[in-house]
Amino acid sequence: MSKTNGRVDQTLINEVHDLETTPVNGHQAQQLNQDRNDRRHITSENRDKNTDMDPSHQ
Repeated sequence: MSKTNGRVDQTLINEVHDLETTPVNGHQAQQLNQDRNDRRHITSENRDKNTDMDPSHQ
């Protein structure tokens, strides 16, 4: 598993868990895919929050 600062990446753990889960019907498969997409969306939003630390731009 990938480690960052000595900690295991939770997103990677969730992806592995989802791949190990076999959906029993189409509805559950859709729910698992939506959960995965939601996590990816949240991760990408957090990654895009770059703050400008230079006070000369104000």
